[in-house]
Amino acid sequence: MAASELYTKHARVWIPDTEEVWKSAELTKDYKQGDASLQLLLEDGANLGYKLDPKMTNLPYLRNPDILVGENDLTALSYLHEPAVLHNLKVRFIDSKLIYTYCGIVLVAINPYETLPIYGTDIINAYSGQNMGDMDPHIFAVAEEAYKQMARDERNQSIIVSGESGAGKTVSAKYAMRYFATVSGSASEANVEEKVLASNPIMEAIGNAKTTRNDNSSRFGKYIEIGFDSRYRIIGANMRTYLLEKSRVVFQADEERNYHIFYQLCASSHLPEFKTLRLSSANDFLYTRQGRSPVIDGVDDTKELCTTRNAFTLLGINESYQMGLFQVLAAILHLGNVEIKDKDADSSLIAPNNRHLTAFCELVGVTYQDMAQWLCHRKLKTATETYIKPLPRLQATNARDALSKHIYAKLFNWIVEHVNKALITNIKQHSFIGVLDIYGFETFEINSFEQFCINYANEKLQQQFNMHVFKLEQEEYMKEQIPWTLIDFYDNQPCINLIEAKMGILDLLDEECKMPKGSDDSWAQKLYNTHLKTCSLFQKPRMSNRAFIIQHFADKVEYQCEGFLEKNKDTVNEEQINVLKASKFDLLVELFQDELKATSPTGQVPGTGGRTRLSIKPDKSREASSKEHKKTVGCQFRNSLQMLMETLNATTPHYVRCIKPNDFKLAFSFDPKRAVQQLRACGVLETIRISAAGFPSRWTYQEFFSRYRVLMKQKDVLPDKKLTCKNVLEKLVQDQDKYQFGKTKIFFRAGQVAYLEKLRADKLRAACIRIQKTIRCWLARKKYLRMRRAAITIQRFTRGYQARCLAKFLRRTQAATIIQKYQRMYVERKRYRQKQAAALAMQTILRAYLARQKYTALLREHKAVIVQKHVRGWLARCWYKRCLYSIVYLQCCIRRMRARRELKKLKIEARSVEHFKKLNKGMENKIMQLQRKIDEQNKENRSVNERLAGLESSYTAESERMRGELNRLRGVEEEAKNKANQVTSLLEELEKVKKELKATQQEKKTIEDWAQTYRNEMEKMVSELKDQNGLLKKEKDDLNRLIQEQSQQMTEKMARAIAEETQQLVTDLNEERSRYQNLLTEHLRLEEKYDDLKEDIALSLNVSKPGHRRTDSTHSSNESEYTYNSEYTELEEGSRASEDVTRGIDTSLTLKLQKRLTELEQEKQSLRNELENKEEQYQRARARDDAEFKKARGAELEYESLKRQELESENKKLKHNLAELRQSLLGNAATGAGAPGSPAYNVLLDQLNASCEELEVRKEEVLILRSQLVSQKEAMTHKDEKETMTEPSVFVEDVSKLKDADEIKQAYVGLKDTNRLLEHQLQTQRRTYDSEVESLRGELQNVKEENNRQQQLLAQNLQLPPEARIEASLQHEITRLTNENLDLMEQLEKQDRTIRKLKKQLKVYSKRIGEMGAVQAEGQTSPGQMVDEPIHPVNIPRREKDFQGMLEYKKEDELKLVKNLILELKPRGVAVNLIPGLPAYILFMCLRHADYVNDDQKVRTLLTSTINSIKKILKKRGDDFETVSFWLSNTCRFLHCLKQYSGDEAFMKHNTQRQNEHCLSNFDLAEYRQVISDLAIQIYQQLIKCMENILQPMIVSGMLEHETIQGVSGVKPTGLRKRTSSIADEGTYTLDSILRQLSAFHSTMCQHGTDPELIKQVVKQQFYIIGAVTLNNLLLRKDMCSWSKGMQIRYNVSQLEEWLRDKGLMMCGAKETLEPLIQAAQLLQVKKKTDEDAEAICSMCHALTTAQIVKVLNLYTPVNEFEERVSVAFIRTIQTRLRDRCESPQLLMDTKMIYPVTFPFNPSSLALETIQIPSSLNLMFLTRV
Repeated sequence: MAASELYTKHARVWIPDTEEVWKSAELTKDYKQGDASLQLLLEDGANLGYKLDPKMTNLPYLRNPDILVGENDLTALSYLHEPAVLHNLKVRFIDSKLIYTYCGIVLVAINPYETLPIYGTDIINAYSGQNMGDMDPHIFAVAEEAYKQMARDERNQSIIVSGESGAGKTVSAKYAMRYFATVSGSASEANVEEKVLASNPIMEAIGNAKTTRNDNSSRFGKYIEIGFDSRYRIIGANMRTYLLEKSRVVFQADEERNYHIFYQLCASSHLPEFKTLRLSSANDFLYTRQGRSPVIDGVDDTKELCTTRNAFTLLGINESYQMGLFQVLAAILHLGNVEIKDKDADSSLIAPNNRHLTAFCELVGVTYQDMAQWLCHRKLKTATETYIKPLPRLQATNARDALSKHIYAKLFNWIVEHVNKALITNIKQHSFIGVLDIYGFETFEINSFEQFCINYANEKLQQQFNMHVFKLEQEEYMKEQIPWTLIDFYDNQPCINLIEAKMGILDLLDEECKMPKGSDDSWAQKLYNTHLKTCSLFQKPRMSNRAFIIQHFADKVEYQCEGFLEKNKDTVNEEQINVLKASKFDLLVELFQDELKATSPTGQVPGTGGRTRLSIKPDKSREASSKEHKKTVGCQFRNSLQMLMETLNATTPHYVRCIKPNDFKLAFSFDPKRAVQQLRACGVLETIRISAAGFPSRWTYQEFFSRYRVLMKQKDVLPDKKLTCKNVLEKLVQDQDKYQFGKTKIFFRAGQVAYLEKLRADKLRAACIRIQKTIRCWLARKKYLRMRRAAITIQRFTRGYQARCLAKFLRRTQAATIIQKYQRMYVERKRYRQKQAAALAMQTILRAYLARQKYTALLREHKAVIVQKHVRGWLARCWYKRCLYSIVYLQCCIRRMRARRELKKLKIEARSVEHFKKLNKGMENKIMQLQRKIDEQNKENRSVNERLAGLESSYTAESERMRGELNRLRGVEEEAKNKANQVTSLLEELEKVKKELKATQQEKKTIEDWAQTYRNEMEKMVSELKDQNGLLKKEKDDLNRLIQEQSQQMTEKMARAIAEETQQLVTDLNEERSRYQNLLTEHLRLEEKYDDLKEDIALSLNVSKPGHRRTDSTHSSNESEYTYNSEYTELEEGSRASEDVTRGIDTSLTLKLQKRLTELEQEKQSLRNELENKEEQYQRARARDDAEFKKARGAELEYESLKRQELESENKKLKHNLAELRQSLLGNAATGAGAPGSPAYNVLLDQLNASCEELEVRKEEVLILRSQLVSQKEAMTHKDEKETMTEPSVFVEDVSKLKDADEIKQAYVGLKDTNRLLEHQLQTQRRTYDSEVESLRGELQNVKEENNRQQQLLAQNLQLPPEARIEASLQHEITRLTNENLDLMEQLEKQDRTIRKLKKQLKVYSKRIGEMGAVQAEGQTSPGQMVDEPIHPVNIPRREKDFQGMLEYKKEDELKLVKNLILELKPRGVAVNLIPGLPAYILFMCLRHADYVNDDQKVRTLLTSTINSIKKILKKRGDDFETVSFWLSNTCRFLHCLKQYSGDEAFMKHNTQRQNEHCLSNFDLAEYRQVISDLAIQIYQQLIKCMENILQPMIVSGMLEHETIQGVSGVKPTGLRKRTSSIADEGTYTLDSILRQLSAFHSTMCQHGTDPELIKQVVKQQFYIIGAVTLNNLLLRKDMCSWSKGMQIRYNVSQLEEWLRDKGLMMCGAKETLEPLIQAAQLLQVKKKTDEDAEAICSMCHALTTAQIVKVLNLYTPVNEFEERVSVAFIRTIQTRLRDRCESPQLLMDTKMIYPVTFPFNPSSLALETIQIPSSLNLMFLTRV
């Protein structure tokens, strides 16, 4: 793409500027190749000629389109260069108040110098679990990405935070650690995450200080490794420190302070515990007053010290150690105030009894004389002797300061070491995340050794950063299979070699330090001689011989050589150290006890700690240690830096670059010069340059297609999106080097996206112009039509007036004309009638004569035609006969001649035999042909005869028709003669009628005149009456209005007062309920935590005793059963054990455990004895049972036989009655009342079928009993034969009877009946299936018709205006619901009638069966009677058992009841097959029986076991929504049953008389109702959490990201951090997924029989979660805040409301919970320009807080160029209007908030005595009572 295509008129560019760094300008003229300058128009309106260098292509940088400005990722910019980066950061920081921005893999953080509400726990929860590109840039997003990659890739991570002082490095690192501590939690009882966070205030107190650039500047580098276990929970941490700025202890520049801890101690010197430190104000000490700024605005040093002390305590450093630390720090301050005076030129002294030195010696526990001696002297050692040398005052002062620095460094290292010890745990570390908070590149007016080390470290980090960026770019290209070309990037290895290589700067520095007389000057000369000519990065200043310049990656830095050697050596007077080692102060001795050990490779001078220390083996010599001790600071720093780089290279790095926006700490103030300087220094621009060198813009094929679909024609769109994109790009961009096609993405070079955006904008602009043209045309035409209608109206009224005038004239003229007309008409009519009469007479005579003549001629002609017809026919027949005769004669002659010739031939051929044979054969064929011809002739003759007969019949019919026509004509002629006679009479009558009409008209006119006069009088009278009535009505209305206004005011006042009071009461009640439920939740959480701790303790106790422990069978069987007593015993034991463990495993615990073990052994022995006793009792009982068994079997078999015969007789009688009933029904069918197909007949037939099936079941029972009898008798016979073979048995006789022939016959008949029964059942099922299929087809047809009707109604509604459409839809919905309600009421009434009828018939049938059973039972023969004895039936009435709705169970069956009904119950089977709430009903019926027998122990154990079992199953399967919903429904039903049958009048109002009889009689369970209510609250909250876990992954994708309305949202460039695509891929959640899940929740709760009011509360909570999560993500995602996304959200909300409407839940309050989201969507779509718009927004967004409104306005991002950003002034207007609102400043909604739940009383109409227990529940041990 040529430059001429981009640098056109109105193109915007960046030009350099001295003040703003880069300034925007616009081209006023197209650029052409070879132009010497560009004509530009600046933003202030000035014209500028920008000169171009013809030899170099120095065209200015192009600006990105406005749509790309403010992007979250700088790599999303089409033009990647310095001004674009700077402008994007400025727009985000100043206009949008966004401090975080991505730059590829780097997070750029700008210090706002203001506290922002974006670091709360709610923000952490919002970022937790999200992809890095799905949310707006944030430090939490980087932390989440590191945490996620650690868990996913099993690789350690590092977060590298860098930046210059005051940029916010420490705060960013602190927030990253807070994020890890919040989202991961700790793996042990101690809160390790709190300890990790507690290390921050300690390190800030001892390592941070105020500088000119930052009030809380870190003066050391630190690398914190946060350790995680295999479950990725925090288990500990370790800290490494680098290069502590020790010089700050003794010197501070103006406007700076020493370390915070000194000022905290001075500010707290008034406290009693600090009196011994002898401290005072900070201005009294040299080390704290040099900077002349002892106070920081807004910081209370006293409170800060309290925070520091609390942190020390939390980390395990007790009060004595803390006071020791403060004692050392106070001693340093006193040491700084020790005044050293000149004794002479070469020596110095300290005045005796120096107050500060005395305080120092007392604090550190050393002698005054020794310290005074060695502060002014030093010991020199030579090969032969040792002597003491006095020091001049200056050297003595430096030695004093060196000692202060050394003591502070030792103290710093000690604190770091103990912090690490407190953070280390015994749990094995699985992985870690390191947070590196290190200084950024620094350059000052005077740069010394510290800046050199800092910049050296930054060179190493920048090299690692460049290599990592380059590696990621290479991996991306290789992954997408893009041709890899080497990208040239800055490699700072030469600079690193200059510093650390052999003969490098550090090497020469160490060498100079070893020289006896080494100095800074000599070292500088060595540098000049070594590197000045060999290295281009090393330079010498022109005006100095004691400085050097290094070209770093960020900038040139000039270092002053003064002090380099001294700082590198870091020497301390050894005798001073020996004095301190001899101290009586234990802590000070502990600080210096490692002097003989090697220093840490991290440089203990700069500070280190933790696991990087190197220990020295004991057998090493003292000389080796001394040599190691002499390692220089530079060497130590180089080694520690090398270790840091190795650690970083072994992890996956994440980069945070902190930027300081200005040097004056102004909130949201942006200095471009400072920002550019830091961007260049931190490597952000290098990242941009590396990206821009390749293909920085990357789009997936789907995103490219969605964005640039407007540039394609319809024919270009192919099914393959990839091929489509390739074809379009080849047409749009001619240079194929500007883009590359990868496997899943398209790669563009810099500027190509801007070019495509320009093409897209031009296309859309052309489309907009066309739309505007059409709209303007329509508006103009509409205006023209209005004007035309107005003109026509005026013309109409004018012409109307003229027409009325003309009409009046024409009416008068017409009246005169009509009078003349009628007069002339009368004269002319009279004359005409005379002439007409004469003419008619003449015409009549003449026409009659002519008609007669014509008739005569026609008759003659007809007869002549007949004569001619017959004559011509006779002549034609004669001619035909003659011709026929001639033709026949001619044919005969010819045939005779041919026959003669043939005869001659035949005679010749007849002589041969073959010919004869052939002749015969031919004759046969001819005969057959002749026969066939004869048949055909006969057929033709018959057809001809038939045709002739048809012609004759048709001729006859035609003749008859002609005769009829002739007769008709004759009749018409006669009728015409009669009509002619009638005409004359009718004319005479007409004249009479006209005369009568005239008279009538005259009378009518007279009557009309009278009526008009009367009407006028009446109208006048009515108008007078109306006026009077109006006056009266007006007076009446005034009085009524006055009365109504007064009454309305009173009513409104009372209603308002009542409503306010009610609202206040409701609010107070909800708050109280919410507090109670929160307390209950906290209580339950603590209970769960207690149970977990108890399990952990038990597990630890079990682990502490390894080996297999044997248990006897009784113990194992007892453990398998779950009992209430054992549960409480375990609870008490667990509580005692937990208390013991919390005290520690000591001797008392061992004694208790031994005592407990003895008790358990005794209990085991007692159980064993009891078991033996039970076994003996069982043996004795078994012997008794065997003795009684034979006696009982006879009676038992007799009873079984009697029952069998009784059932058979009942079966026969019922069959007979059934047949009679069917015959009677068929006989009554003629009456029509019970005709087949009628409802009554069907109901009765269903009842009879049910009775028939019951009888067949009875028959099956008979057969089963019979088979059981036979098997039992055979078994008994077999047993008796074994026992004795002599005694005859009754059982043998019975068996012989069963083997009789009659019995076999009966069995055969029974089998036949069984077969018939099975066939009948099969046919019944087939009929039922067919009927169900037909009914389903009918329902399907009805649904189709309803669907068609709905579509028609929808089409009609769409044609209506919006208001009428809404009204019509509401009317239709009301009608539909009314019809459904009526249908349901009719069905309910019908079912009630059917149930009553069935109950009556069931009672009748039961009575009949009882009577027949009694008759048959009396006549049965006993097993001892003879078979032939006759049966005598006797009628014995049978009473029907009346159940009381109770279930009885044994005490030992309670465990089985709880196990089968609660613990092992499958909710799905119960919900589908059984009545809702059946477990609750069963438990309550068991409870009723316990109440009935007045067993309080049974009631208590049953209720407690039930509650604990429900808690147990919920703890086990609490994440299963179906289980939680099932037990919520049953718990509520159980609670309602306790209320309904409690006996309270308030709950008995809806009971039946029978239900009131079933109320509890002995116990008041009100307290247990409260416990069960609390349990229901717990289940409800668990249900909400379960639903939230299911819905959470769907909400953001379905409500925000997925495009429900395709094509509305545009896809913008997203840079390296790709967001989740809005295109619905497979597996992506959509709005339909949410609706389906909501429907699944609703249907599950309905199946479980959940109370409707409870369902409404659950749905309300669901919608609150959806609205809150959606709104929170909207507030944290800049790409979602656009006009089109607002439309998507409103459509999605409408779909949710439609779901509520379909489920009948519109009044449950769920819609109101979506109000904040609705208002946020409206806010995205409304106009945002004028003050009126601001007023409308303030009144509209009442459900949003001010922070949320401002946040949405700040994040509002146009998707297309036709939208406009929200101006800063408009946002300020909004803030001004909303400043009086009293609301919470919280930005995000609380997604964890749960509305307080209530359980309205819902009595059951189900009678307890009618409940049947299915066998599938395995509750056969329950007995109905």
